[in-house]
Amino acid sequence: MNNSDSGMVGQIVVIAIVAVVVIFVLVILARSIRIIPQATAGVVERLGAYHKTLEPGLRVLVPFIDRLRPLIDLREQVVSFPPQPVITEDNLVVSIDTVVFFQVTDARAATYEIANYLGAVEQLATTTLRNVVGGLNLEQALTSRDEINGQLRIVLDEATGKWGIRVGRVELKAIDPPLSIQDSMEKQMRAERERRAVILTAEGTKQSAILEAEGHRQGEILRAEGDAQAAVLRAKGEAEAITTVFGAIHQGEPDQLLLAYQYLQTLPKLAEGSANKLWIIPSELTEALKGIGQAFGDRGPTPPPK
Repeated sequence: MNNSDSGMVGQIVVIAIVAVVVIFVLVILARSIRIIPQATAGVVERLGAYHKTLEPGLRVLVPFIDRLRPLIDLREQVVSFPPQPVITEDNLVVSIDTVVFFQVTDARAATYEIANYLGAVEQLATTTLRNVVGGLNLEQALTSRDEINGQLRIVLDEATGKWGIRVGRVELKAIDPPLSIQDSMEKQMRAERERRAVILTAEGTKQSAILEAEGHRQGEILRAEGDAQAAVLRAKGEAEAITTVFGAIHQGEPDQLLLAYQYLQTLPKLAEGSANKLWIIPSELTEALKGIGQAFGDRGPTPPPK
């Protein structure tokens, strides 16, 4: 092998060594630098033991010594559990859907204190739900959702606190009683609606009758007031007429014969009406007739016409 071949081999060896070093450095950098996304946390183990929790951002690890476990989501999570059969106090089996809102607050506790915190939350929620609803009858379970939600949240939050989990809210999506109970409830609701319809109809009829009677009463009052006003006006008119006639008579200074003649004209008016069976002739009329007789006697017989 000549010198030129030896030099070429040496260059190849150097290039290979440099390439290996570059690859090794790249691997070291890849294993050393970690980017933690926002709203997540990473648990670092050094030689198998817990070392620290990485916050979001660019972080550097010791290669081949530190190991980063899978990232943990720190956002609030929503877990919907399948319907669970629950026995109430009155021995009725109801199916209840539950939704739990929780959030991981301690990544280390969520990693080392519990193997599967999602499954643990589900089982704990199911057990707590059966304990709470088991002490209520069906009517209380259907009408006390807020109280059940509050009790479930308190129990779950206390139990999951050591796991680094905070339970924010628990909601019952649906409470489905047995089909026979649903039919009975539907019949009861239908009867209640019919009863309310009958009550509303009766109230409407009552109000209509009241308004009609009120209108009739107001009409009678207005009619009576009109008749009273008409009678008053009629009486005023008659009074004014009498006053006018009386004044005219006094101004004309009538004699006895004119008064007697007026009395005679009044006699037919006294006989008007079928109920007039008895006539009461005033003494003034008798005096007037005497006056008329005397007047005709003083004048003497009327001479026959020529």
